[in-house]
Amino acid sequence: MSPAKEAWPMDDRFPLAGGSSAGKIKPVAVGPVVFGGPDVPVIAGPCSVETEEILLQTARAAREAGASLLRGGAFKPRSSPHTFRGLGEEGLKLLALAREETGLPVVTEVLSPRDVELVARYADMLQIGSRNMQNFPLLQEAGRSGKPVLLKRGFANTIEEWIWAAEYVLAEGGQVVLCERGIRTFERATRNTLDLSAIPVIHSWTHLPVCVDPSHGVGHSPWIPAMARAAVAAGADGLMLEVHPQPEKAWSDGRQSLDLESFRRLMASLPPVAEAIGRRMAVAALVPPGSSGQ
Repeated sequence: MSPAKEAWPMDDRFPLAGGSSAGKIKPVAVGPVVFGGPDVPVIAGPCSVETEEILLQTARAAREAGASLLRGGAFKPRSSPHTFRGLGEEGLKLLALAREETGLPVVTEVLSPRDVELVARYADMLQIGSRNMQNFPLLQEAGRSGKPVLLKRGFANTIEEWIWAAEYVLAEGGQVVLCERGIRTFERATRNTLDLSAIPVIHSWTHLPVCVDPSHGVGHSPWIPAMARAAVAAGADGLMLEVHPQPEKAWSDGRQSLDLESFRRLMASLPPVAEAIGRRMAVAALVPPGSSGQ
């Protein structure tokens, strides 16, 4: 391999994500919501599913502000085993209830290959988190699930490694939306360093849509709106935002969660940014009542 090719990977290194289709985004549908089209959807919701009341309050507010999908963790990969790690299937049932109530498709994380079938029973999109980006059995099982996969970048992984992880899902017939959520650098002012340069690189090397999670990227709610707008301006195909009615009382990641009013203000500020680059913020296209997520 020539030094130039090693430094600037060519799209033939990614036969499924790149190849002849590199640079031409292939849209991915999650129910009625499309990533990679002219509209930019927003995924919003609490870090963790806590109670029915909080989840429904958040879901209703997210829908009213313009979010297209609902996020919420039922299985949580926490750094410490002594912190809240999710409600499990009970949390999945609450997410399904929130979808029934609001019409918002559900995105939630799966941690283990053995849980893919269970989570896919309730979710419209499976999330594979940063810590599991190179869990190859999980990637393969998710690819066989029949549900689109939101693949977060590992906090210590290169863009190439991230795309290769996506290849595992694609090889099983799955569809992938990538999600940049920040990487670990020597900078400590923010929780992570949000790598917005990944957006044009991914769009150049692959056909995959890429969304951005500024909540994990900066880890501090006052800084999230600026990075969300920057992500849209840089060409992100979607946003993922943590939202909670009372962030100071959240069971996890309250510091990086927007309260409902802050989320509404952010959503109101995004359309002019999208329009400036020839796009639109998506208007929620809701799941029909009674949908099971399957």
